[in-house]
Amino acid sequence: MKWILKLLLTALAVLLVANILPGVAVTSYAYAIWVALVIGMLNSIVRPLLIFLTLPATLITLGLFLFVINAFIILMAAKFLGGFTVESFWWALLFSLLLSFLQSVLHSLLKEDKRES
Repeated sequence: MKWILKLLLTALAVLLVANILPGVAVTSYAYAIWVALVIGMLNSIVRPLLIFLTLPATLITLGLFLFVINAFIILMAAKFLGGFTVESFWWALLFSLLLSFLQSVLHSLLKEDKRES
């Protein structure tokens, strides 16, 4: 049940960030849920492999290369889903930064509600 709530919060974050950025578009609420699901699957399957393969670049850049990996994950999700479009790498990078920030805020609100009850 908790992961469904996190998925819906991530979908909400995707919708909010896509409405803010002109280079990113989500066609419907259903696609926002699919985007959240695909990004979650790519983050759990592909991201660790990419981090391992690019470990030297990540170490040399003191971890800043992880932003490039996040943007690549967003571009991969856009390739898999027809209702989610990202115009360029830079829009994907900005989208991933804003999405991560908004997810942190929304998930922290979820944790605060859990402590109160």
